Amino acid sequence: MKNKLLTIKDLHKVYYSKNAEIEAIKNITFDLYEGEFISIVGPSGCGKSTFLNILTKMDNLTSGEIIFSNPNLKFGYMLQSDSLLPWKTVFENAILGLEIKKIKNNTNLNYVHKLLNTYGLKDFKDKYPHELSGGMRQRVALIRTLALKPDILILDEPFSRLDYQSALKVSDDVYNIIKKEKKTAIMVTHDLASAISISDRVIVLNNRPSLVKNIYEIKRIENLSPIENRKDKNFAYYYDLIWKDLSNNE
Repeated sequence: MKNKLLTIKDLHKVYYSKNAEIEAIKNITFDLYEGEFISIVGPSGCGKSTFLNILTKMDNLTSGEIIFSNPNLKFGYMLQSDSLLPWKTVFENAILGLEIKKIKNNTNLNYVHKLLNTYGLKDFKDKYPHELSGGMRQRVALIRTLALKPDILILDEPFSRLDYQSALKVSDDVYNIIKKEKKTAIMVTHDLASAISISDRVIVLNNRPSLVKNIYEIKRIENLSPIENRKDKNFAYYYDLIWKDLSNNE
């Protein structure tokens, strides 16, 4: 049985202004297990980003609990944009987090070299971001996040700025890297196809105030790459269920 990394229990968030209060999140509850890939989907403005900010301690909860199995659990945050610095090389971008955290030692630098070599960027270490494809830039951004050796990766719409073909390729890249590095991941996305093809579970949130409408465990005949998983006969079944959930949000 997999180890439980954290428990989210009755998470509640209210924003207060001078004239009103806005209930953003209401009673979100679920567990996250080691090695699991979870996607969170829901209508625009339902509180997905608020939830991520609370989880990573960038915002405070109003009530509820987040119980960590290890108080030293580390998060790595991968944003929508790759945010690569154009004046820095691929390698310099990949070690940026190490420099900011002041942990640029030989062990960590060797780990970055290993990641770049393993994931097809060996010959691009001295190139600049403008010389890379969109997919390669996302790989560099993911390696920059992995360089800090997080326990849980947070992916905020990682494919939203890519064209359809690039998004398919990058979803395979991201999935394979995360699985090979044995990381746990939570992804927020509007892309149902990506969520279903890449995830072990998909959590559907309701309209604001955001609460868990359904949690789907994605069962496949074989667990292959995200592109291949779209051909699984269960793919359309889950897509239809989740689409109906989102279409009927109240």
